[in-house]
Amino acid sequence: MAKIILTQEVTGLGVAGDVVTVKNGYARNYLMPRGFAVTWTKGGEKQVESIKAARAARAKATLEEAKATAAKLAETTVTVAHKAGAEGRLFGTVKAKHVADAIEAAGIGSVDKRAINLGSAIKSTGAYTVSVRLHEDVTADVELDVVAE
Repeated sequence: MAKIILTQEVTGLGVAGDVVTVKNGYARNYLMPRGFAVTWTKGGEKQVESIKAARAARAKATLEEAKATAAKLAETTVTVAHKAGAEGRLFGTVKAKHVADAIEAAGIGSVDKRAINLGSAIKSTGAYTVSVRLHEDVTADVELDVVAE
């Protein structure tokens, strides 16, 4: 087992600055080559404190940005144009990437497609509500209007 310090958030493992114990191969072959972690040393404890301080400052700034973006999303209806048949059934489905691109095109800002929760598949034109996780503490509901292209 290897004791490492995370330099970035790793899903299911921890956030930047956490000291965790993982299997040697996982640390050596995946986490360290990708820059997600560094080996733990006694001197590394100082690095942990600096990482945590930077994360706290960044989290405060992103929380304020997320709240501002959530306010913009709440008052805006985002339109997604998709190929559709005569009765309003879409050819394919609206994906999170389509919604993210439409939000950016509306001038609200960029949103990560992995943060968008469509609920169920969108297979026809009409009005929908989707959820966007902008920050761990901020979630916004977006009014989505799907129209035929």
